Amino acid sequence: MHTIQKAGLGIFLLAFLIFIAVLGLDRFVLSEENLAEAISNPYHRQELVEVAQAQGILGKSYGSSFEFVPVFKALLKDSQQSLEEKAKAALPEGVSKSEFRLGSWQFKDYTYAAARKASTGPVASNPLLFFGLTFGLGILGGLLYILPKFKLLPGIKNDHIYHRAMTRGLKVGLRSIFLGSAIIGLLLYGVFYMGKEYFWPAVSALVGLLIIGLVLLAERQRRRQPARSASPQVTGWLGVLAGIFLIGFYILLYWAPQHITAWVLLADPLSRLLNGGEASQWFLYGLLYTMIVLVMGVRMLAKYRHNKYQVIRTFSVMFFQTAFAFLLPEILVRLNYPYYDFKNIWPLNYTFFFDWNIKNLLSSGGLGIFMLVWGIVLIIVAVPVITYFFGKRWYCSWVCGCGGLAETLGDPYRQLSDKSLIAWKFERWIIHGVLVFAVVMTGMVLYTYFTGSRNILIFNSDTVRTWYGFLIGSAFAGVVGTGFYPLMGNRMWCRFGCPLAAYLGLVQRFKSRFRITTNGGQCISCGNCSTYCEMGIDVRAYAQRGQDIVRASCVGCGVCAAVCPRGVLRLENSSSDVKERAAVVRNRLADL
Repeated sequence: MHTIQKAGLGIFLLAFLIFIAVLGLDRFVLSEENLAEAISNPYHRQELVEVAQAQGILGKSYGSSFEFVPVFKALLKDSQQSLEEKAKAALPEGVSKSEFRLGSWQFKDYTYAAARKASTGPVASNPLLFFGLTFGLGILGGLLYILPKFKLLPGIKNDHIYHRAMTRGLKVGLRSIFLGSAIIGLLLYGVFYMGKEYFWPAVSALVGLLIIGLVLLAERQRRRQPARSASPQVTGWLGVLAGIFLIGFYILLYWAPQHITAWVLLADPLSRLLNGGEASQWFLYGLLYTMIVLVMGVRMLAKYRHNKYQVIRTFSVMFFQTAFAFLLPEILVRLNYPYYDFKNIWPLNYTFFFDWNIKNLLSSGGLGIFMLVWGIVLIIVAVPVITYFFGKRWYCSWVCGCGGLAETLGDPYRQLSDKSLIAWKFERWIIHGVLVFAVVMTGMVLYTYFTGSRNILIFNSDTVRTWYGFLIGSAFAGVVGTGFYPLMGNRMWCRFGCPLAAYLGLVQRFKSRFRITTNGGQCISCGNCSTYCEMGIDVRAYAQRGQDIVRASCVGCGVCAAVCPRGVLRLENSSSDVKERAAVVRNRLADL
């Protein structure tokens, strides 16, 4: 390793350690002033102050969020009970019950807001300094590690990716344990998240078992064992640690942001500069997301700079993430317009048709109406038309933020995607199941918007969309989709869960001119194409038969062509019909 790279790695690790350490530097002090800033509802705020004074917790200092949060949640419960008793006696004149009462659904937001305002100490006092010590040093260290790679030959080096502790992946047994534990844990937490209602977690578990049964039954009926993916003999322990950190980060981000207020405070100076307000956990996430895509995008440029397609594609995802997903929405907020990501498309943007979003857009004047029309046009016109000409790569590999993170941060783990036949069968059932779920949920939400009724038969549209947001929007897309990069590959979400990828894939599979063509006569069966396919496609099997690759799952990243030493693979938008192009191959196989 180059001396500069060693220095860069050391600086990055120092920044990472400081980033972790800042969570324990601040203390938490509850006061009437920070309650006034945190709680907007005057009746809730006054009750919290009175109960806190009676309990003697105002002005008391707590050493960590894990000490402060339980105390504040107990305060919320006591205040809730007190307000309920007052509501039964008499409501203030002109005040509704819903406005006066403290709902359990408000606990999460109030807890986070109170923890943020109660935070005091070096981080809260010097956010810009700690921003430099974490984000600044992290970016500097990452670039110092990456930039010397431009002096090396581009392309892959056959550098023992399956022997490294960070990129080796998991043995089959541990892979099953990690995935099974994640699914069971999320379903159990889902019971708590849904207010101790077991119905939807139980339905999800039953659907999962049904899919497993259908896939295994189909294989048993064929009386043959499906091909298994290669797995290491020894698990990569650094990859496991990285995966655990990512999983933990997403759990805190989605469901316990009150424990990461110090990280949020780091982003305050930049947030005030862009949108004029305080940072939220989502601003922090967007900032981290963008910085990672940019820095790791430089790594992609260094690795694949010999391939023009990869260079342009990498610059594209860096641009769309920075400009459209991060900067533009924040600037819109500063101008008092709705937060809007112009490249985010339903059903990936599953909240697009929610009643609050439609009302927000319609009430925002001409620009808001344009945003609504733009989103609908993307769904109905842009997706099928552009996908017809260019395949799903135009979005999944050039524009999408999820794809951008997978192609940059996730590139070192692309070889971990499961290439087995049974994984492909699970993929088809699961991703199209998520698409159906998204369509049904959206239909229920629109029915509620136009009729005002929240119940359809025995189902409540609010409950359905809450469960979809938890299970798909948070757990699948974040905890599993990104947290499992170092464990099972970088496109877990795109391959198995993204409903927009399913929609694009259906168009690509049946009505698209895009395909990857092969020249089987030049294939030397090195296996690079299959190894580096992040979507789990056995590209070599197609190349050996000289068969065009037309798969719904293919995102057209082109890495298979970039790593091929013989130029066997080409990404094309052909006007010829794929069925005619493959007819010779099918006839030849039929004669064998």
